[in-house]
Amino acid sequence: MSGGVDSSVAAYLLKNAGYDVIGVTMQIWQDEDTAAQEESGGCCGLSAVDDARRVAYALDIPYYVMNFKNEFKDAVIDYFAKEYIKGNTPNPCIACNRYVKWESLLKRSLDIGADYIATGHYARVIQLENGRYTLKKSATDSKDQTYALYNLTQDQLAHTLMPVGEYTKDEIRSMAANINLRVANKPDSQEICFIPDNDYAKFITEYSGNEPKEGNYVTSDGKVIGKHKGIIHYTVGQRKGLNLAMGHPVFVLAIRPETNEVVIGNGDEVYSNTLYADNLNFMSINDLEGEMEVTAKIRYSHKGSKCVIRKVDMDKIECIFKEPQRAVTPGQAVVFYDGDYVVGGGTILRV
Repeated sequence: MSGGVDSSVAAYLLKNAGYDVIGVTMQIWQDEDTAAQEESGGCCGLSAVDDARRVAYALDIPYYVMNFKNEFKDAVIDYFAKEYIKGNTPNPCIACNRYVKWESLLKRSLDIGADYIATGHYARVIQLENGRYTLKKSATDSKDQTYALYNLTQDQLAHTLMPVGEYTKDEIRSMAANINLRVANKPDSQEICFIPDNDYAKFITEYSGNEPKEGNYVTSDGKVIGKHKGIIHYTVGQRKGLNLAMGHPVFVLAIRPETNEVVIGNGDEVYSNTLYADNLNFMSINDLEGEMEVTAKIRYSHKGSKCVIRKVDMDKIECIFKEPQRAVTPGQAVVFYDGDYVVGGGTILRV
């Protein structure tokens, strides 16, 4: 329970369906000062605990706070900082879902006798005719969260319930209001929970102890056109904050940590029709054999685009789009869909 409306209504729906429900909030904050500053944002801060506890009391269910501080540091914060320093753009929520919410929380839940973990994600767990579990997009496409859950394992999916996926956000808020939950109109959390001020570079610098080093802005043909303030300040596709007077809009095309260069180019250069990904996880199929036409999402907000995928190595996939895609970003996830169902996905590689 994050203290938000979605997980609160998920608990309510499951209790109404006859489940024996226990409310749990994960303690993941790394120090009390940071948590105290977080008054309304974040999914697991001190205010989230207060809200979740009140909801559990209103629903008359047991409530606990479980400490996952070390797991969160190792699997999410360390990963986030290391990836940015390597020139990638990671998605910490995907890492948190896979390694903290599911791997650690599910294990602890099963150890104390639970049969499932349930969340307020907008997605649906489905068992297909081939026996495999996968995710189906939620009833409300604008809130669908299957992208951030693509790397859950078959065992994790078999022990997961997501009742909110059958409803729209408005319906969830209406249910919360009808049962007088105080969180009915609580705003959704937008920022990364451990960086409440959204200043990634500042956080990474303070957390890692490594000051970013200035380097060269270069064009794709190697011409030096200026100085950047450190690669952790940039991501592929970025236009704002470059401080380059080129007389026309320019964008980040690539980040080269080995030479500490940021490659700059025009708008048409930021498009590509091929990507490669590793760290593969398949859901609806056991493995990819031959070629398969799917719809791929290359970031959470991406609408998805048709492409053909094929394995080029044991844990590496090639994805060729029918139309060029803007800002294919190393470190982000690419998730493949067959209609509304998740086929699988992986982590985008630098080409």
